[in-house]
Amino acid sequence: MYFRQIMYVVQPGESLASIAQKFNTTVQGIKDENRLTSNVIFIGQPLTVPSNLEKTVYNVQPGDDLYTIATRFGLDVEELKGMNRLEDNIIYANQQLVIPEEFNVDYYIVQAGDSLYTLSERFETTVEQIKNLNNLRSNIIYIGQRLKVSEGYERQTVYTVKSGDSLYSIANRYNTTVESIMTLNNLENMDLNIGQKLTIPVFSEVVVNVDTANVRERPGAAYNVLAQMARGARLPLLGVQGDWYRVALFNGNPGWISKTVTALRAYDGSEPIVQILGYYTLEEGPTLPSSYQSFVTNIEQISQAGLFMFRISKDNPTTIDKFGEFTDDEVRAVVTIGHRHNVKMLATVHNLLYDEGVELAKRVIHELVSSEQNMNAFAMNLVRLVERYGLDGVDIDIEDVLEEDRDRLTQLYRVIGRVFDERGYFFSTAVPSKTGPNDPSVFAKPFDYPNLHQPTDQFVIMLYNEHGWPGSGPGPVVSIGRMETVLRYAMTVMPKEKIVAAVSVFGFDFNLQTGRASYVTYDMAINLAKKHNKEITFDKETQTPMFAYTDENGVNHEVWFEDRASIQAKVRLANRLGIRGLALWRLGMEDPAIWTMLRDDAVVRKMGLER
Repeated sequence: MYFRQIMYVVQPGESLASIAQKFNTTVQGIKDENRLTSNVIFIGQPLTVPSNLEKTVYNVQPGDDLYTIATRFGLDVEELKGMNRLEDNIIYANQQLVIPEEFNVDYYIVQAGDSLYTLSERFETTVEQIKNLNNLRSNIIYIGQRLKVSEGYERQTVYTVKSGDSLYSIANRYNTTVESIMTLNNLENMDLNIGQKLTIPVFSEVVVNVDTANVRERPGAAYNVLAQMARGARLPLLGVQGDWYRVALFNGNPGWISKTVTALRAYDGSEPIVQILGYYTLEEGPTLPSSYQSFVTNIEQISQAGLFMFRISKDNPTTIDKFGEFTDDEVRAVVTIGHRHNVKMLATVHNLLYDEGVELAKRVIHELVSSEQNMNAFAMNLVRLVERYGLDGVDIDIEDVLEEDRDRLTQLYRVIGRVFDERGYFFSTAVPSKTGPNDPSVFAKPFDYPNLHQPTDQFVIMLYNEHGWPGSGPGPVVSIGRMETVLRYAMTVMPKEKIVAAVSVFGFDFNLQTGRASYVTYDMAINLAKKHNKEITFDKETQTPMFAYTDENGVNHEVWFEDRASIQAKVRLANRLGIRGLALWRLGMEDPAIWTMLRDDAVVRKMGLER
């Protein structure tokens, strides 16, 4: 039986027995998972709880009450109290409540302007039915609320034409365009019949079908050119005016492109729709090629690129050094290629891989955040970096941090956010993964998710630390279970639309004798399996491929890596949770079939006007 691992913090009055009952597990199971030698636990203690039930943990926010939480998750207050063994209605900030997750049910997220009446019309149900399904006491709903809208609600919306409807009125109701509805439903004209079924687009884009196409400031050939797109470039559709499409550009601005040089595509949501951030590196030795070939070959399936080519200077942490050997012109050439395919290009600035090791990396950040003057100087140097190479923003990858610098790190991000917002630049950050507010990982503790995310436009959560670090034992770099646990926690403290799940495309060869693990690309893993004549199996529990072999010295190994099927599982999870998408570390190490999967079985959405 597959057990999910849930991070839980002990509440007042709880025992191992009561926690085991909450999660339908056993006291011994919890003790084994946490290496407890007795049944003694204490308030605030973090526990990893194995459970075969579809449950998660909600972190109570300031201003929450039991009714608003129950309403948010479609529960009855008494059901929520019983599940958490609450004797009264008193709850407190940061308290953890167990919530059942109905993974076989899709929900609608309330948008601005929605009411129970408009939703009942849209999904062909009644106000009372929606209220009953969600245990609502009144007709009041709020933006961001999760609602079951019918017993059989699916992501796709099919609308039945009624008397008085037109394609314009339907498009306006669903925030789409007439052209998108016509394209998706193969309509040759705008005539409608009462009772006709129309599938409603959830996303539309235009694809450039000439060698070079101009995107202009306004709809007309006389207006200024904002950008030039290459054949195959994909641009999210924002609107239509006459013979022009209004589209979203890589820099977060709108523009206009002629219908004559593009083809319109519309999607109904039956396939996952995600953004893909590809991390780009230089060559890392003979076995780890640069990302260039993968980037240019698969650029149509890439929304953003993070150029892992810049490091915070150890000599003066307010400044940024080049990470590797390259010229300015080489960087600008890659940026130009990205922009011509509507890819948002970011400088990934990190504090990693100093010759002196992790302790130096921590001291670098300690000095950087030691004063407001340093923070401002660093932010301005980031601006100069962006402008030097014609980039769209930065992706700050600060990882090794002293726990004492937690609040100062958050202040640094506020400074960067303010400086970048004033100039219209994009601010992304990549942070270590956390399974909850009290995740015991020393690596993750300095990162205050609820406050750290606020100044950012995008929050990239690096999931690739489940196995592969010294002493971890063999296993997947990112299992589907841990990925979901981490993301569900993050979704309780920030807008899910801001979250990008960073997953590995590499793997590890675990030496079971020494306990060490060595990096393997997809090709290296496949060649190892062929060399030792081993069959690759797909572990259904973790949704990851693996195989075992014995080397020439009689030492046993396990190899866990990623392939098309494992990345597809992660794409589907990202889509189901409604987060922004995936980041791939890194381009050039992956199974080439990943890109075929993204092309044929998913929709990669380029960046829109998200800020």
